[in-house]
Amino acid sequence: MPAPGPRRTFLRRCPAPVLAAALACLLLLTGCTSLSGTGDQGFVTNDGSVKEVAAGDRGEPVTLTGRGLDGKDLDLASFRGKPVVVVVWGSWCTPCRAEAPDVVGAANELGDRAQFVGINIRDGSTEQADSFVRRFRVPYPSYFSPDGRALLAFRGTLTPNSIPSFVVLDQQGRVAASIIGQLPSRTTLVEVVKDVAQERADG
Repeated sequence: MPAPGPRRTFLRRCPAPVLAAALACLLLLTGCTSLSGTGDQGFVTNDGSVKEVAAGDRGEPVTLTGRGLDGKDLDLASFRGKPVVVVVWGSWCTPCRAEAPDVVGAANELGDRAQFVGINIRDGSTEQADSFVRRFRVPYPSYFSPDGRALLAFRGTLTPNSIPSFVVLDQQGRVAASIIGQLPSRTTLVEVVKDVAQERADG
């Protein structure tokens, strides 16, 4: 079987009924997910366990470009060369608020050893998201994706309801690990990122 091509943020050609159903699921965010337990708030309630992907089993680098909360363009490819932690969040999301101090603490602890970048989804305006950033002193940039379309770049790892969630990319931009659900602890995320960073040191 040929290797899959690079992941893109657009959908490949497929039968019209299938495409229509997929877009309806994404845009309406009605809970189309294979993960259990989304509750009535529209977020995943998984246990936050870590799923790691062996280096030899990783797919192509994730490609994602879009507008940040500050209105400037963001390109995920510009962060390659170090691990990247993608944080899916929303100001309306109760678990996101609960875990924010640990996420910010992990970002500050790791410093320049890793790049953090958020994907803000389903907030009605950048003002709501900016209020969250100020309140928790979030030190990293975030994509503004109110319709959740940015999550298409991570299909196979994330679903439209994967919030809160974390994806750790390796130095090449490939998915190396994921945490679906509220972050168990600051240490959990820090250690996962250190393990991915160590891969380069080990060759």
